[in-house]
Amino acid sequence: MTRKVLVTGGSGGIGKAVAARFRRAGDTVVITGRDGARLAATAKEIDAEPIACDAADPRQVRELAEAIGPELDVVVNMAGGNTDIGRPSATDLADVAASWRANLDANLLSAVLTTTAVLDKLRPGGTVINVGSIGAEYAASGYGAAKAALHAWTAGLSAAIGPQGLTANLVSPGYIEETDFFHGRLTDQRREALIAATHTGRAGNPEDIAATVEFLASTGARHITGQTVHVNGGAHTTR
Repeated sequence: MTRKVLVTGGSGGIGKAVAARFRRAGDTVVITGRDGARLAATAKEIDAEPIACDAADPRQVRELAEAIGPELDVVVNMAGGNTDIGRPSATDLADVAASWRANLDANLLSAVLTTTAVLDKLRPGGTVINVGSIGAEYAASGYGAAKAALHAWTAGLSAAIGPQGLTANLVSPGYIEETDFFHGRLTDQRREALIAATHTGRAGNPEDIAATVEFLASTGARHITGQTVHVNGGAHTTR
């Protein structure tokens, strides 16, 4: 059976790789993003359906839910990013509040709104896959704290939707190259340190995350739910 897959933040980087992987498998794929031109170009390249949407805007998410149709099988909440990158460090309390709220909106509220809006469309056997960050393990910033909250919310979501035959998991990437996460501000020294922290001696790439997402949406993962799956080459280990 052909599945219908929604990937927010699917116009580039990891989101694009995830969407392309589902499309290659024969699934119908809808991608969202805020940049309409970039979204349209990506959709044409990977043969997906584009719907422009800011996932942190309730009105736009409501319109997305109305446009997407009556049924879904997979929701991948990829939209987000560190909204502090490129901004000066905030010291004024109003600026600190704005900085943290921006990260919470981009990385937590976006997933909560999207999932809430489309949850009743998910067919039994469906799944919600959130994309977090290794930054959640060292949450000294609004970005890390927002991703940590996303990790916790995913576990609670799993408990809530499990009786409906649905699963919810989170994929937590480490350093991933071939994305615009750092907006061109990553120094060679920092890059070398991030790679040195891994056990594998290499940076991750979008396909590493896309393959994990694909597995979590497969029939072979039906008894995996409420979990955080770390994909970071050993830079953060669990037991």
